[in-house]
Amino acid sequence: MTAPRYRALRIAHDDAGHECAYTGVAVEELSAGSVVVAPLYSAVNYKDAMAALGTAPILRASPLIGGIDAAGTVVRSDDRRFSIGQSVLATGCGLSETRDGGYAERLRVPGDILLDIPPPLTPRSAMILGTAGLTAMLSVMRLEDHRIAPGRGPVLVTGASGGVGSVAVLLLSALGYRALAMTAKPEAHADLRALGAQEVWEPARLPEGKALSHACIAGAIDTLGGDALPALASMVEPEGCVVAVGRARGETYQGSVMPFIIRGASILGVSSANCPMDVRRQAWARLAATLGETDLEPLVHAEVALTELMPVFERLHNGQGRGRTLVRINQC
Repeated sequence: MTAPRYRALRIAHDDAGHECAYTGVAVEELSAGSVVVAPLYSAVNYKDAMAALGTAPILRASPLIGGIDAAGTVVRSDDRRFSIGQSVLATGCGLSETRDGGYAERLRVPGDILLDIPPPLTPRSAMILGTAGLTAMLSVMRLEDHRIAPGRGPVLVTGASGGVGSVAVLLLSALGYRALAMTAKPEAHADLRALGAQEVWEPARLPEGKALSHACIAGAIDTLGGDALPALASMVEPEGCVVAVGRARGETYQGSVMPFIIRGASILGVSSANCPMDVRRQAWARLAATLGETDLEPLVHAEVALTELMPVFERLHNGQGRGRTLVRINQC
């Protein structure tokens, strides 16, 4: 009997060039793993767009199925920790980098990279969050580790209209912080205020070329990188910190040491792709406890089918993305 084939978005990137196309795959052709999942939902992240369009060297093996996120139902398991019908999720952990990812009707992975979806989250609400939500929660946890509590002072989120930024604004507000949002998109101002931003700033408010600026924020979650990161460091209050999670404006840091030696400022990193599993579980448990289904729904800017991804990648690459885009994979 011929093995059934499942729809998938496969990316090839090597010396021969770049290709991203829909294809059919059998489970046995997928990356090795002890658990087979039928994803119900995935999501679109900036990293997914870069991989699909070939604008950055995301893939470390080729070809691979795209998609760094997936949530769905176990349909086959050789791992006693997971049973058929169980709701699970996977984010990062090599998906669409070293192994096949979530943009397919079947996902085969080791049980060690799967998590139970913590109630009351569902596969759909888990993917409204996805890597963006995990990154935002890890960023808040880094602020907390650095003693940036809700009463300490305002926390600024840059790139706030994007996936990580919008979830971060929502989370900070839900946890009692004074959340400030920065975006270059005037059309996103109302949405960000609805998510809980108490002020919305234009990027022009970032100081240019100053070693030390007016200390006006306790902390920041920065999705931009580049020249934004040293500007934010110059703005934090004594013993404040900036959590760096993105590189939309560049990968290099060219700034003064003055915020660090005069104000004791810190820049802290977050790697959601390589986060240890015990920390992941803690972060997902906190997301489930903090944000309900009705809180999450305003984050959804679009919901598309698996076969409708390419225009979404183009819009995201062109700076036209907002909020979260859900991807419907299987609907049974």
